[in-house]
Amino acid sequence: MVSKLTRRAVTAGLGAAMAMPWITKSRAFTGKPITIGMPSAQTSAAGVADHLDFTQGSTLAMEEINAAGGIMGRELKLFQVDIDVLSPESSKQAIAACIDAQVDAISFAFTLVPIPAIDASSKYKCPLLYGNAQRAGTEAVKKNPQKYSHVFQTAPSEVNYGWTYPLWLEHEEKVGVWKPKNRKVHIIQEQVAYCQTISKAAQEAIKKRGKFEVARVTDIQFPVQDWSPVIREMKEVDAGAIMVDHWVAAEYAAFCKQFVADPVPNSLVYLQYGPSQPEFLTLAGSSANGFAWSSTAGLYADEKGKAFGAKYKKRFPGVMGLAYTGLAYDHTYYLKKAWEAVGDPRKFKDVSDWIRANPQRGVNGYLDMNNAYQEAFHFPNNGGDEIQASELEKGMAQLYFQVQDKDHKLIFPSEVSEAKLKPAPWWT
Repeated sequence: MVSKLTRRAVTAGLGAAMAMPWITKSRAFTGKPITIGMPSAQTSAAGVADHLDFTQGSTLAMEEINAAGGIMGRELKLFQVDIDVLSPESSKQAIAACIDAQVDAISFAFTLVPIPAIDASSKYKCPLLYGNAQRAGTEAVKKNPQKYSHVFQTAPSEVNYGWTYPLWLEHEEKVGVWKPKNRKVHIIQEQVAYCQTISKAAQEAIKKRGKFEVARVTDIQFPVQDWSPVIREMKEVDAGAIMVDHWVAAEYAAFCKQFVADPVPNSLVYLQYGPSQPEFLTLAGSSANGFAWSSTAGLYADEKGKAFGAKYKKRFPGVMGLAYTGLAYDHTYYLKKAWEAVGDPRKFKDVSDWIRANPQRGVNGYLDMNNAYQEAFHFPNNGGDEIQASELEKGMAQLYFQVQDKDHKLIFPSEVSEAKLKPAPWWT
């Protein structure tokens, strides 16, 4: 989840987001504004693109809410503070800054070190919603529900990337466009804990399901300056399915360009999450065509999702991120509903209790926090744990996309898909 965006580009984007020239207040607000604290990676090496998506999705929701009269007649505001998502100290300080500002809730994209962040909020206990996909954070909630009763992870955890991967392979084989040349899977894994957890879960799930076999696991280390040695190893293994378990959109773009110049023929290549960031398509161009990727929290291609996408693109022209834009929008409206139901945003416990008891169907799917992890239920049911949903409208769908004609097309699960897998340019 790393971005190569410059500080200038990001701060310019944030300035545009907060200017709100197109919204006018429908009526005068009364009382003190209601404030959402929002840690946002603005200057760090990691997370800038995803956090900018989150900022803009939150801004769109805030502007709509204020234009419609606010919340209980009060204006909604965002309080932003910089965060380095790789730093425990920065994550802790960002939460502390929100608490010092006496915010009514905290809503943000993610930190890769969740425990210091949620620990910093454990005494203040305003509702904290974040789009992390890390089981380390939700395991802590499960083990200490009193301490973390206010913490909600609105994306299914990263273990689901590994657990669902063989289901997706089996689905694509059954559909028939992809005819595996062999049953081998080659996993390329980066060294951060997030990627290691995904790789381990994938290896376990592939072995458990028994339809494919892990032929080799290859280690890489960020930053990857040259993909040639990795591609040579891919050609040596010659697996029917290749999982590149990395996290850097710009480096994925570089990989695509090198791979298509000297590909592994007839292999189905999956790139873990990073292509969701807008810069991937911009940097990769037509070389991205044929590659697949997924997100455990993504914008649905249904009527609700398309309506949001149209509004978002009008407000923020350009390539739209497909993960944190919709999730941020859903967070804001979820909090609005909770505050209006309770009647007082300062009743933190009551607001958290309401969120736990009342699921919401947003543009990124169905959010149900009523489980020991206080984590979104995952769809489809991959059998990995107890928070799997067997019906679409009881969980958040993990969305698989393929780049087709330089655009992301939703191909799985079939309940929400808008297209089918197409033969990749390197297939014969």
